Amino acid sequence: MGLNGEGNMRRPQFLLAVAWVVYIVAWFLPVVRGEATFPETLPGWGAFRVAASALWAFEGIHTHHAVLCVTSAVTSAVFLPVSVWAAFGGSRRMRLVAWAAAGAFVFNTHWIVIFGSDRGDLRIGYYLWWISFLLLALALFALSRTETPKDASA
Repeated sequence: MGLNGEGNMRRPQFLLAVAWVVYIVAWFLPVVRGEATFPETLPGWGAFRVAASALWAFEGIHTHHAVLCVTSAVTSAVFLPVSVWAAFGGSRRMRLVAWAAAGAFVFNTHWIVIFGSDRGDLRIGYYLWWISFLLLALALFALSRTETPKDASA
């Protein structure tokens, strides 16, 4: 690849593609062991449904926990569309979404805290999903730095 701009541009694009693939794969892998219909685990899509279900009140869920669940579900729902929008929208948009992805990565650590001593019940799907936000942030920060300014005469 050498030291030209093309090689530098390909790395962030590759990292962005990896973030998207890791995110999508996480939807089908076990996220948490326990009360689930999937053989003793809850896959990513099921965890999303559980988190989003906090929008509708049900017995036993506290308001603060419902807010955490719904916010986590929102980060999942907007991951792909917003990251695609940012990837093709210029460096300012990329930086904004990169910061949002970094914030989502930090925010979604709350699941480790919530599980506390039971965090051993968290499975590979959770960790891949969680890391995908960090990968997205890193890719978009890198892309925003490698983008060349638009030609002013065009």
